[in-house]
Amino acid sequence: MQLAQARRENLSERREGWGSPRAWLTVGISALSRQDPSSLVHTLVSLYNASSMAEQKRLTVLAHLADSDLTWLKDTTARISTLFSSEILTGQLLLIHAPPAAYPTVSGGHGAKASRGEGYSKNVDHAFLMSFATKLSDYFLLLGDAVFCAPNFVTHIYSKVTALKPSPWVLLEFSNVGLIGKLFHSRDLPVLAHFLLLFHQEKPLDRPILHFRTLLVQEKPILCRPFLFYHRLSRPTSDDKEDTVVPKKNPYGPSNPSASVFTNMNVSGAHFPWEGYTLDESFFWTDDIRPGNHSTVVLNHPARLSRVQVMTGSIVEGKHALSKRQVQLGYDPQGMPQDCGNFVLLGWLLAGQMDWEILQDSTADR
Repeated sequence: MQLAQARRENLSERREGWGSPRAWLTVGISALSRQDPSSLVHTLVSLYNASSMAEQKRLTVLAHLADSDLTWLKDTTARISTLFSSEILTGQLLLIHAPPAAYPTVSGGHGAKASRGEGYSKNVDHAFLMSFATKLSDYFLLLGDAVFCAPNFVTHIYSKVTALKPSPWVLLEFSNVGLIGKLFHSRDLPVLAHFLLLFHQEKPLDRPILHFRTLLVQEKPILCRPFLFYHRLSRPTSDDKEDTVVPKKNPYGPSNPSASVFTNMNVSGAHFPWEGYTLDESFFWTDDIRPGNHSTVVLNHPARLSRVQVMTGSIVEGKHALSKRQVQLGYDPQGMPQDCGNFVLLGWLLAGQMDWEILQDSTADR
């Protein structure tokens, strides 16, 4: 970690030279080359689209490119440098890469170094990330490299931290998915980084982090609602208004058939149309809804539907629910973007929601 320490001190000197104030929040992301090599870029786009200019002035984004794939490193660095040149020049976006010497020897591996991307090396990836972030800001937010962010998440986090100031805490959770949306005091990062290095073979990564929380005498998790961060299931297509979704099947719950989602509503760039069709806590967010707007789900294959559920608005806060909107079941798809030749009215939204069971005879293979 000596290299990280030296670079961090040099960075602090340069930021002071530019006259930039100390950031209030550092968002830390450890990224690997996976099936979608652009997932980090999409996360950064969502992050900056979801934060105002005033919020960005108090925000530093630190991305650890934790992969040994030189092609991915080169391409990712070049693309981020092109898209976010102003953020990089002002020190608001930092890219780091850990040297091979930062990875400890794997026990029982005949002296071999931990391979990047393996479960235990992720602990080292994040230890390096946290060590570098120690002096960048007052608070540190851990994200993943395939995440989208709720609008004005910085302000929401600031409000929650301010409200909790009289009470001590170690870890605040702004998501209930994995390690994304986990907030720490930056003063705790050196100890946490050292802790992850000591238990670098402990899997999965959230286990030592949660154990660290209990060691610092926060026995119960603090979940902060509404959740502000969600996993991105897939990247958007070249057409921002059409996405294909293949939801995971849950044998104990509803099962959405694979489908494409179309809309003529404004797409923010942070929350895409397909996210309103998934069965996790992701959502499609838009503004300025007008008569004639629609969100249309076109199944990839004919299916027999037994039940249709629609939920709009914030369930936790009870706000932004749609009213006087109808839900139609269409069949005989035609045209591009696809529409249906015939429709059947299923019902109207009541308090922003609808739950309708469908007779099998009326939806056979539609």
